Amino acid sequence: MTGSRADGTTKRPTLEQVAALAGVGRGTASRVINGSPSVAPQTRDAVMKAVADLGYVPNQAARSLVTRRTGAIALVISEPEERLFSEPFFAGVVRGISSVMDERDRQLVLVLVHGAAERRDEPAAYLSPQHVDGALLLSQHEGDDLPQRLRERGLRLVFGGRPPSDDGQSWVDVDNVGGARAAVAHLLARRRTTVATIAGPPDMQAGRDRLLGYREALDAAGVPFDTDLVATGDFTELGGWRAMRQLLEHRPDLDAVFVASDPMALGALRALREAGRSIPDSVAVVGFDDSPMAAVSDPPLTTVNQPVELLGREAAEMLLARLADPEGASPRSVVLPTSLVVRGSS
Repeated sequence: MTGSRADGTTKRPTLEQVAALAGVGRGTASRVINGSPSVAPQTRDAVMKAVADLGYVPNQAARSLVTRRTGAIALVISEPEERLFSEPFFAGVVRGISSVMDERDRQLVLVLVHGAAERRDEPAAYLSPQHVDGALLLSQHEGDDLPQRLRERGLRLVFGGRPPSDDGQSWVDVDNVGGARAAVAHLLARRRTTVATIAGPPDMQAGRDRLLGYREALDAAGVPFDTDLVATGDFTELGGWRAMRQLLEHRPDLDAVFVASDPMALGALRALREAGRSIPDSVAVVGFDDSPMAAVSDPPLTTVNQPVELLGREAAEMLLARLADPEGASPRSVVLPTSLVVRGSS
């Protein structure tokens, strides 16, 4: 429903018309359109119906002047391009975030920050209130000062994954400890006696948590922890291949391995085949991710399912809630459940 000007052009519906059709005040209509959570559901539905009926499109430039917001959210990934585009984990998280941004009419800006300081400064400089309203941080490494720099600029942050330093931050993570514990308990229940692990990077919380779950499962079963049965990878397939070769060299008697990511597990499967070890008869293997590649590997990979799209959605919703109510939204943390998917590799 639009009006016509004298020159024959179409006049855009106004916020006042939306409010009148919905039977609410202009301020209430504005809060709904700007995503404020402090509106009753029936009121929100009435306003959104009026928006649809009128074909109302908010003027982003005018909205930015009033709200001092850009309408854009940054997704900051502290990894190189090769990992971003080769690992299904990142694609799943991005799908979850994007779905929320589409529903809420927000722009998503992808920023890759990695490598040496001189390579990080230029993309990091973009992350300011002049360009984005807030940031979602993914794949953070210990010792990275970027989160503190962004907070000092006044940006609201939410972490995808528990940050290395949990000093009152908002974050969404999966149950890495519990998932790893279940994976190793499964291997022990299969009567495996020498269970090794390929752990993730120790400067990442997920790497440390999955190693902790491995140790907790051994402890619960009365199995001593042996450092010779631990190798470290970088969450990539090549890293898993190298770590598996290292384990076979030091402990050829191993009969099972828990691998802290599916890409590393695929590398481990390749190294085991090259060494002439049959799977699962000689060595049972369990990964972590339940990525699409797990179901079609040879043999199909037993793995821990982590709900990566839900992680992305929850993190995005959490950040938007903080932006809508900056004074009242205190830091929150959410841990999503994991589950073991048993296939042919164990």
